[in-house]
Amino acid sequence: MTRTILVYAGLLALAAFVLQWLDARMMMRSLSGDLVTALVALGFAALGLWTGIALMQRRQAGPERNEAAIRSLGLSTREVEVLEQLVAGGSNKEIARALAISPNTVKTHLAHLYEKLGVDRRAAAVAEARRLSLVGTGRTGDFGQITHVGDS
Repeated sequence: MTRTILVYAGLLALAAFVLQWLDARMMMRSLSGDLVTALVALGFAALGLWTGIALMQRRQAGPERNEAAIRSLGLSTREVEVLEQLVAGGSNKEIARALAISPNTVKTHLAHLYEKLGVDRRAAAVAEARRLSLVGTGRTGDFGQITHVGDS
């Protein structure tokens, strides 16, 4: 974040320097005021878009998975995969399809997860997984996306 701010400040300083240089060279007087205003507006718009994109990409990255918590809870690799699908909002059938396992196996993994996380339902497991950073958020693709975790 600090690096982005410094780059943004540096580009603004460079733009101010260029404008002063143009004024000193009398080039500003030969250009119309509307053209100069349009060029400055385009420059600031481009700089704003660049900064916005840089900040959104950084925001999408999200926190990494807490491997120490996974080890201390004794979660297996498959249980973590089931938990990732659960956090994404998948039903038992959807989780089974995504992981190429049976729905009964999903139920077994969920029972083990509930026990290890100390919860008794899906929503509580998702909340606990997020609280402990058991699954990395990665790139979501859509910031406005709301996932609903139903009981199934």
